[in-house]
Amino acid sequence: QVHLVESGGGLVQAGGSLRLSCAASGRTSSTSLYAMGWFRQAPGKEREFVAIINWTGSITSYADSVKGRFTISRDNAKNLVYLQMNSLKPEDTAVYYCSAGSDLALVSTRRGSWGQGTRVTVSS
Repeated sequence: QVHLVESGGGLVQAGGSLRLSCAASGRTSSTSLYAMGWFRQAPGKEREFVAIINWTGSITSYADSVKGRFTISRDNAKNLVYLQMNSLKPEDTAVYYCSAGSDLALVSTRRGSWGQGTRVTVSS
């Protein structure tokens, strides 16, 4: 079983930046962590996809709402995945969750392992 812990959330003004981290532990491998992604859930809304990356980093995908502002990356030696968030907007306010799984489809369809989330609040 893979255990995921997110960090880096907080309060930031609109236009600011934050970098989220997700640390994986437990049964980590190039298979179990092949795909890693970020999702978010705002109050009263469903959890939505934000970004995803494959093992080598050669494949990334972003939600339209964050394209050009957010960047997903990973450090496989440290079992870490990052989400660099720039030009933050109040509508980015949400709890951000990390997910991991053995393929991109598994993670993108919310069937991977999940962390507990880290809260991001963007003030206007």
